[in-house]
Amino acid sequence: MKRNSMYGYLFIMPWMFGFLLLVLWPMIQSFYFSLNNMRITPVGLQFKYAGFNNYLDVWLKDMFFVQELFQFSLNIALRVPVIVVFALIIAMLLNQKVKFQGTFRTIFFLPVIVASGPVIDQLISQGATTVPLIDQGIIMGVLTQVFPMWFAQVVGGLFNQIIIILWYSGVQILIFLAVLQKIDSSMYEAAKIDGASGWECFWKITLPTIKPIILINFVYTLVSLANSNQNEIIRLIYMNMFSATRGYGFASAMAWMYALIISILLIIIFLVFREKKGPKRTL
Repeated sequence: MKRNSMYGYLFIMPWMFGFLLLVLWPMIQSFYFSLNNMRITPVGLQFKYAGFNNYLDVWLKDMFFVQELFQFSLNIALRVPVIVVFALIIAMLLNQKVKFQGTFRTIFFLPVIVASGPVIDQLISQGATTVPLIDQGIIMGVLTQVFPMWFAQVVGGLFNQIIIILWYSGVQILIFLAVLQKIDSSMYEAAKIDGASGWECFWKITLPTIKPIILINFVYTLVSLANSNQNEIIRLIYMNMFSATRGYGFASAMAWMYALIISILLIIIFLVFREKKGPKRTL
């Protein structure tokens, strides 16, 4: 047992070293930066202790952060369910016994590999992520008659970037597909013998079985969108980082506040989709 434990520690040693050096230490540095006003001088970095003033300035003096955060929250409320539902539908289709099943799975996962980093920026600039047949003006005209302007713009942006949104569903499709293949087929056979339809099998067997995985995919999707290069809050943090009037301290405080908001959203998702244990029965 000691030898097996030693082997286990050896295998996780690279991850632990990478976590301490590339994750934990930068987080400690970032928090220290957020408590100071930093300036880059010819002799190096100069620190002036500011306490939590940078955190207050993020909310009181930076109007763009609050505006982008509100826009981000609306986009998340629409995009995350769309991505997860689309991934579930595609996974159920790919789980069927069809020809060229492996090819179809590769096609749906390929955007995860190709459309990342600078590649996605080039595709967006060239208009490859929009649907030419969708007239944005007509959609906005219809939406503004039903919803307020601020909500209509969010929904209209969802239609305008529907392709890039669905590109974020590759990993979720594989996760759903893996759990769907673990469901015992005899459960469906027994349900069909009792006269259950496909729709009833989905609600009574499939959905309860994959509910924990839905939570995982919601969390993964939220984190993926929150760290996306297309996120305006990330760009705002970068811009403040190299600003002459703001600097690293203010940008670090903004990053920590943004991380706090994302953590709250993750907690809300966990509370909504967690497995609720029933009352204990006593004999």
